[in-house]
Parts: sequence; structure tokens; C-alpha cells
Amino acid sequence: MTTTASVSTHILDTSLGRPAPGVAVRLSARTGSGADWQPLGGGTTDTDGRCRDLPAPPEGTAHVRLDFDVEPYLSGSAFFPEVTVTFAVRAGEHYHVPLLLSPFGYSVYRGS
Repeated sequence: MTTTASVSTHILDTSLGRPAPGVAVRLSARTGSGADWQPLGGGTTDTDGRCRDLPAPPEGTAHVRLDFDVEPYLSGSAFFPEVTVTFAVRAGEHYHVPLLLSPFGYSVYRGS
């Protein structure tokens, strides 16, 4: 399978000042705005808060979506039980998208 981009992520718990282990992350892709999302797989963050086993998006991917299931990690006290991040990708580029998480908010950005 030819890939258009690679995707990685990690989660930092800003309320504790450390990585967030054990968070389920799912990756989906689509070829454009009107296309259906295709689930690609996912993984779980490790002790360093990193999800190291995300699959590569297939050729023709234009948008990628990361779904973070944060409610179990935050022991049911999350204002946002799920976080979904959708972003555009270009062939041959790497996208590292960190999630900064607290029980009542989150932030994301394109990292390196």
C-alpha cells in the first residue's frame, strides 16, 4: 500500500504535568470533504503518552481524523469524554499531532 503521509500523536496531561498512558486512539481517513470516513485502526498510548502503532493512511488520503477516548483515563470526570481532531494531509509529509489534556479542556497543534 502506498501512503500519502504518516501520522503520530501523544497526549500530555497538563493537570498533572506528565504523559497520559492507556488512552485509546483511533485513526480514520477520507479522500475529501464529501467522502466517507474509512477506519484504519488505532492503538493505546504507552507510559510515555505516545501511540506508536498508528497505521499509515492509504494513497489518496486528503483528511485524517484522530479520535481520543479520554473519559476512562480521566476516571469519568471529563467534561469532554471524547476528543476528535480532523486535519488535512499532503503526500509525503509527516503529521505529529499532540493532545494537551485536562479534565475541563484540551488543545492540539501540529508538532514535529
